[in-house]
Amino acid sequence: MRVADTDFQNSHSVNAYDSADSIRAAADSDAQIISMSFGSEFKMDREIEAVKYAQGKGKLFFAAVGNEAKKGNAPIYPAAYPEVVGVGAADKQGKVSDTSQYGNIVDIAAPGDDVPFWCDEKFERYCRGDGGTSAATAITSASAALVWSAHPDWTANQVLNVLFDTAGRDWEKGTLSKYLGHGLIRPSMNILKGKGDPGAPDISPLTKEKTSGSAGSAAPSASASSQPGEKNKTEDAAMAGSSTEKDDSSQLGLILGGVAVVLVLGGGTFVLARRRRSA
Repeated sequence: MRVADTDFQNSHSVNAYDSADSIRAAADSDAQIISMSFGSEFKMDREIEAVKYAQGKGKLFFAAVGNEAKKGNAPIYPAAYPEVVGVGAADKQGKVSDTSQYGNIVDIAAPGDDVPFWCDEKFERYCRGDGGTSAATAITSASAALVWSAHPDWTANQVLNVLFDTAGRDWEKGTLSKYLGHGLIRPSMNILKGKGDPGAPDISPLTKEKTSGSAGSAAPSASASSQPGEKNKTEDAAMAGSSTEKDDSSQLGLILGGVAVVLVLGGGTFVLARRRRSA
């Protein structure tokens, strides 16, 4: 699904609600997972309604939390909506990336530093660089698809619960790091070792509330700034995202089937924009 960034909008006639419309289109598709590697500091009622619509359709929704930790660290939407899983980025040592935004918006994390990307608009050459939370969101979404493909009868709640349960962390399970959320994504813990508790199919793994949706219910994240009761007991001590279980840290099996990816269209490339930016 394509949406325009600010620069593209300034030089073309576009739909001002294209992000919300793309979310709805993805929700109406056969895809079970929605992945958005961009965001904005501004809430939009139509986008909020689209996100809730996707949740009601049983979709699992991931979005990047942004790469401006040193530039204000303002909450980024849709990652900050309660129904969306906010994804942070980690470096090779399993610690939060310097630029990855932090706070209650972060629910889980994945590798984001030194991730290869296309160097040119012809998609002929790779460059090595920092994909940031955009790359981390793609990896997390693909990891969720891998787990879901192994358990097709599970709901979005159950897939998300297993991802949280098996995430790599050096802090107490059930508590959140404001930098890495539940920890680093580790799909192989379920795929190869059968670990992870899926929990109840209709109960959010975070709010413990019932959710609706035919194919499953996208579990609300702990990312909403309006949830002051969240417990981040080990925030400052949880900078490290590696776990004592390190035997599978490099085994990120990926699958893209069943994922609706919402992309920013900006002059044929991915760019940083003030209103809609590649996270």
